[in-house]
Amino acid sequence: MVDCLPPVLLEACVVVGASDDKLREVYQKISNNGTPEHLLLEPEVLHVLAPPFVSRSQAEGKAARSHGKRRRSFLRKKRELPPSQAPHMFAGGGADGRGGSEDVIVPKDIDLMALPQLCFPGGLQVTKEQKDEQFHFLVFTDVFGNKSHGVVMQCYRPILEEMSVLPNGAGSFKSSQLFSAYSFCVISKYPYFTALRDCLSCLLIELRTCRLSDVEERVKEFAAKLALVPIPPPGQLHLMFTLRPLTIVLPSREDKEHPAVDLDLHLPFFCFRPQQLLQVLSCLLQEQRVVLFSADWARLTLVAESLLHFLQPLSWQQPYVPVLATGMLDFLMVPTAFLMGCHLRHLEEVAAETDDLILIDIDNGSVSTSCSETLDLPQIPPAAAECFTQRCQSLKIHFDLYQCQHASCTEISGQRAQRRAWQHNLNQDIQRTTLELIVNIFRDVGSHLNYEHRVFNSEEFLKTREPSEQLFYKKVLETHIFHSFLRDRLNRKMDNYARMELSTRSEMQRMKAMLEVPRRPTMQEIQARRNSSATENRLSKRLGMSLPNLGDDQTLSFQRNTLLTRIILPDPGVRCTPKSVKVFKLPDFPAALSVHSVQSYYSELIQQLGKAIFSAQNEDPTLLARFYFLRGFINTLCSRRLDALGDFQNLYKTDTAIFPTQMVTWLVDSLHRDERHQAERRPELKRLILKVKTENEKPLVQPDDHVKKFKLPRKHLHQEEFVRCVQESGIVRDVATIHRLFDALIIDETNQVDPELFRVFYTFWKETEAEAQDVNLPSEVIDCLDNNECVYKLSSCVKTSRGVGKIAMTQKRLFLLTEGRPGYLEITKFREIQEVKIASAPFLLVRIPSLRIRTSGRPEVFEANLKTETELWNLVVKEMWAGRRMADQHKDPQYMTQALTNVLLMDAVMGCLQTQRSITAASKLAYFDKIKHEVPMMVPKTTSETLKHKINPSLDLAEPQTVHVLLYTPGQLTGNEGEMNAKLWVALTGGRVVVFDAASWSMLRDCIQVGESQLNCMLGLIQEQVWIGSQDSVIYIIDTHSMSCNKQLTEHRSEVTGLTVDSRDQHGSQQTYSCSCDGMILQWDSASLKVKRQFYLSCDRLSSIQIHDGTLWCCCGDSIVELKKSGTPQRRMSLPDDLRSIPSSFSSFIIIPERGQVWTGCADSGELCLWDTNNHRRPTKRISLPGSSGVTCMIRVKDQIWVGCCGQSSVGGQCDGQLRGQVLVIDPETHAVSKELQAHSDSIQTLCSAEDRYVLSGSARRDGKIAIWKVE
Repeated sequence: MVDCLPPVLLEACVVVGASDDKLREVYQKISNNGTPEHLLLEPEVLHVLAPPFVSRSQAEGKAARSHGKRRRSFLRKKRELPPSQAPHMFAGGGADGRGGSEDVIVPKDIDLMALPQLCFPGGLQVTKEQKDEQFHFLVFTDVFGNKSHGVVMQCYRPILEEMSVLPNGAGSFKSSQLFSAYSFCVISKYPYFTALRDCLSCLLIELRTCRLSDVEERVKEFAAKLALVPIPPPGQLHLMFTLRPLTIVLPSREDKEHPAVDLDLHLPFFCFRPQQLLQVLSCLLQEQRVVLFSADWARLTLVAESLLHFLQPLSWQQPYVPVLATGMLDFLMVPTAFLMGCHLRHLEEVAAETDDLILIDIDNGSVSTSCSETLDLPQIPPAAAECFTQRCQSLKIHFDLYQCQHASCTEISGQRAQRRAWQHNLNQDIQRTTLELIVNIFRDVGSHLNYEHRVFNSEEFLKTREPSEQLFYKKVLETHIFHSFLRDRLNRKMDNYARMELSTRSEMQRMKAMLEVPRRPTMQEIQARRNSSATENRLSKRLGMSLPNLGDDQTLSFQRNTLLTRIILPDPGVRCTPKSVKVFKLPDFPAALSVHSVQSYYSELIQQLGKAIFSAQNEDPTLLARFYFLRGFINTLCSRRLDALGDFQNLYKTDTAIFPTQMVTWLVDSLHRDERHQAERRPELKRLILKVKTENEKPLVQPDDHVKKFKLPRKHLHQEEFVRCVQESGIVRDVATIHRLFDALIIDETNQVDPELFRVFYTFWKETEAEAQDVNLPSEVIDCLDNNECVYKLSSCVKTSRGVGKIAMTQKRLFLLTEGRPGYLEITKFREIQEVKIASAPFLLVRIPSLRIRTSGRPEVFEANLKTETELWNLVVKEMWAGRRMADQHKDPQYMTQALTNVLLMDAVMGCLQTQRSITAASKLAYFDKIKHEVPMMVPKTTSETLKHKINPSLDLAEPQTVHVLLYTPGQLTGNEGEMNAKLWVALTGGRVVVFDAASWSMLRDCIQVGESQLNCMLGLIQEQVWIGSQDSVIYIIDTHSMSCNKQLTEHRSEVTGLTVDSRDQHGSQQTYSCSCDGMILQWDSASLKVKRQFYLSCDRLSSIQIHDGTLWCCCGDSIVELKKSGTPQRRMSLPDDLRSIPSSFSSFIIIPERGQVWTGCADSGELCLWDTNNHRRPTKRISLPGSSGVTCMIRVKDQIWVGCCGQSSVGGQCDGQLRGQVLVIDPETHAVSKELQAHSDSIQTLCSAEDRYVLSGSARRDGKIAIWKVE
């Protein structure tokens, strides 16, 4: 239960020093023997202060804030002292400040046994002079990896000699010339180092001015105030409070996964040059045994914490102790990797007595090992390192240089605010710089992941690295830190790393991501590699090509880039606009620490949050969610359970990313009977409680976090095992292609593939892929090819009709690489081929097999004496030719990519079998050449002219998925982030949403998961939101900027089937309507996400709604119903009698107000019915749809009606199925079908319009593609 409770700033405040007995003993000894130079005492815990600080009458109140276990006070003496000898300072040990025998609450995660040493890591000294106060910082980590953070303030006080004791217990004292240190340690679960240091600085002022007898009470008041400070929720809302004389700010975490950043991240840049900083990060990435040294205890933790921030999203998994006390140096002997810190005076001792340590001297900025003064470890790849070094040079890390152009602040609060804003912006710049470094190091990891089987092909990844980089990656790939990073990638975690990796892809990488292309170097990459070598550039050749932010990236563009959006990182000198931050000020702390005053403080805070919520209602939903979170948290502390649940219900609708599930569950379980009855009468609370109950009743499913490495099989493979093995290997993902490969590799009647044969096949495939990486073409040849062309196959040297040389194949053409003086002779482009056949050429007394290729535009036939390679090249060229024709006819580049994959698989099958049946086996993979003879390839002229392009939203999946819904959202200019391109949102099976850039049709997001059920409808709103209705009765809301789903509307009880918006409302608050299949219709205020009206329509199934001129029209299966504003039916158009007998139902409808017409279509009828809005008893006209057996969807574009249909194919379908999909374009004036468009091999599921310029159609899973049609 404790983990569910609201988080507060203070976990405990501990006072550490020497006991009074020990000080008295020391004083007497010194008085007799004189003052020693250095006297060290054993520190002890003198006082522990932990919440709660005010008693509550209710028993539940005590349980609600019991953060830890009860234990005896650490102040209880081994022997009881008489009252006259009671300690002078911190006499009590309990949370209530009473005597030493009192019980105290010790937070369960704090080890008080080690704390005294850590508060005095150099020892507790008795000195002759009073020293200045000093601060240092601590981090405690338990066995589960949970962290607590401490800020320690060391002060000095004089040792007092007791002279006399009066009867009333008062005494008189005289001061000595000796001073003893004592420490105040504030412990928090949250890393607010700067804020807690400021708090202790305020306490210091109090202690300097108060009497000694009042110190304990002042410290208790200080701790009690910090216990009233809540932790800001993740996001852009910071909290501010006043602890006189300072105003202190608690920055929020960016998200749940990352801690708050409340320290100066630029400190390591003061201590190290970029080259040394890269060495340190390299050591941490390789999980070495790293020790930090400094003469300043404070620097150790601050630098260590900064370094760990620089590694994000990689998370340090090994032991972490940034401050080791002098008595803890034996920790450095542990054999595992670690990150620890100790005083600089121990450097030589540690170096001499331990081996294999990385020694980092913070004060001198040096990095060495305990074996030598130099560091002999693999370094970060040079391309990423060079980019990082350039970025570091542009960081503005000197506040004085920034301040010199600004006016001087006349108040300390203004000066602190100015410094705080500067530091916040600098921290963001540094985090972007270090994140960019991590992205550049691990960018290509994603290309070697298999998500379905959770496999990382590390061997293949290493082969793509430069030889000089491989040792670095070998070490990193074996670490725990990288394994955790891999789990997040396989889970498709959309964090800052994923967002930057996507946004910084080069155009080449974006194009490759759109097509599943086997890895081969493009001409552009070969040329860049050559240029890099010629200029002795230190940058890595391969990694350099994956860095879109380097200066020579201007060469990384396609010849035809008009359809592509160039995306590069900002210039190093230009800092990105930081996210806006809102600061909320807490009320002033109460003067007294009574129950009444604390309750008054919370009431005032709730009142202020209520005002903030009211102000943010129509402005910023993200900020509104944070205010709901805070108010729910405070209501929980005040035991206002129903109010807290109400706030969390509103939070759930506004931002589910910060919804405190455990806290809400605990609140629901703790409701009293009368509170539960009240909740039952409030529909929104009833829904929340039901949801919590439902979630708790679900079986706990542990996330699949395992990561596998690909291993070759050791036993015979059945088809299912073979599919899994090939997918894990990364060779090919498509299941249908793997089935054909399985048939090709079966060597007997067992229908199994021999493991040795698979090993030979895999080896041949990978060796061919590796050889292609080292292809060396003359510059004259490269200049003749397109930038994105790759050489995929090269013949042996043969005699041809155009000379002697090697025949080379790219994805676009065949060319001859001539012998002697290497040159380029183009043979043909695949789209120009007219005939391919095997012939025989005379040679002496025999005839040698040859390949003849006849092309358009050339009268002569090309002939090559390929000898034993003839049959394979015949298959290869025919397959590429057929794939090219299919791609051109269907405007679908994936056909060409698939043909290329088939060709490479043929080549590998031939290479691994090397028997007489090898060509027969390879021919089983010639898929497109085969279907060319079975199915007419010619696409109707109308379809070819209208079809612009096709895209595959299931590209990274093993099998095609049904396209259920399409939504186009137009681009726009945004104030802070510049231009935002138009997007295409695609809803696939299982709650998966894919997003495309509608300018280049490149994939922006391969998966936004919104529930697990089928998605039925989508709607784009001007508040930069996309609403999605699901079968699970939830409306999911996606933010179009972040492309994340953090909002849910749960008011519907059944499957959400329709969404519509009143387009007449051009103001900020659009009137949005949703419907569910049970007949419920809700009207929403889209800004506040609140239901304004709801009404119920009695029908069998409400499948969709539309609004025209403020009137709602509903598709109810057997009728189309027009509703009055009150929600009552006004007109009803019932299904014609002849269609009722089928039975059938309305699937879609269109309103044409200016013609007074309603057009309807039925799922089981190949005709459209036209209704007059003034005569709704029977349709006035019926339009027969040729070749259609049912209508699935309709939209109106300009003055045309586009109808999506399904039907039976008269020739067996394009491939092998029975269904086909077609789009019909109908003239609403003549009622004639003006176009019949055929581009899908399965039924059309959805249509959408892109600004009336294009219509997009999505089909069912046998086809699973999206066709883009031009509108005339």
